[in-house]
Amino acid sequence: MKTLLVTGGLGFIGSNLIELLLKKRFRVINIDKVSYSSNFYNTKDYKNNKNYKFIKCDINNQIKINKILNKYHPDCIFNLAAETHVDRSIDNAKHFIKSNITGVFSLLQVCKFYAKKNKKFKFIHISTDEVYGDKLRGRSLENDPYKPSSPYAASKASSDHLVYSYIRTFDFPGIVTNCSNNYGPKQHPEKLIPKIIYNILNNRPLPIYGKGINEREWIYVEDHCDALFKIYQKGLIGNFYNIGSDVVLKNNALIKNILSIAKREIKVGKNVKMVYVKDRPGHDLRYSLNSQKIIKTLKWKPKTKLTSGLKKTFFWYQSNLKYFYTLRKKDIVKRLGLKK
Repeated sequence: MKTLLVTGGLGFIGSNLIELLLKKRFRVINIDKVSYSSNFYNTKDYKNNKNYKFIKCDINNQIKINKILNKYHPDCIFNLAAETHVDRSIDNAKHFIKSNITGVFSLLQVCKFYAKKNKKFKFIHISTDEVYGDKLRGRSLENDPYKPSSPYAASKASSDHLVYSYIRTFDFPGIVTNCSNNYGPKQHPEKLIPKIIYNILNNRPLPIYGKGINEREWIYVEDHCDALFKIYQKGLIGNFYNIGSDVVLKNNALIKNILSIAKREIKVGKNVKMVYVKDRPGHDLRYSLNSQKIIKTLKWKPKTKLTSGLKKTFFWYQSNLKYFYTLRKKDIVKRLGLKK
């Protein structure tokens, strides 16, 4: 049985990826430093699986990472450990620099030597479409220039460059993926879709930045995880892969879709109304990815339609109200990212 390692596995995408890997009969090591966005609720369904092991560890801890690699001998690391909330990076970029840049550097330093001992090893670094910045027309390609607008996006762009530099300089077996906005079960409600669902379920107004015309490409988390597994199986070392759904819509339209789903399932409270609030500083207007490379070369494509994915997401939060109680309320409701 092969062993795979997921960093940031208590988070949203990481915990969903682990679930997929366990179903595919891999042994999975989950390392996570346990920050505010980490949640053991996300792994409760498989925490007792004999092929799953959790280890508390910061990716900056090179000594401990080295011991883990030499003890469990993983054939692949999926690096999902990152600070990810743009608004938090506007308030204080320090944690983003430490996790997303120096943390990735620390992982690369250890894995550079480990890869010499394990010739089958792959390092898959999961990044974001935000590194490309605004894409007012068309779709971003893998070789487009990076123009990050936020400290978060800049930290992810830096990490992508670090990984590629190790690929070129040290023949490091790395692959970089850039994915569009994810949604689905287990996502922290500081992010747009779960925040809207939380507010609907708690009879609160639905805040929308600016005029609600910002456009994002949305992919259901299980489709993203399927793509990551396909890249593990068949992805070429040294390559970048965009992972998107081709579904781009304005925030206004997205929230109306969620509200429509909710109204068919529950009695929505009188306070549940779309409310426009002060925009985020440096807010990119539009992201959109060209995902033809992974579609054509690796024969992957997204399976989940937006309406179906939003329904499944709403039902998960409705059925897992205990999830919200595992979080600090201020991390859900407090507005961040306003320049002071």
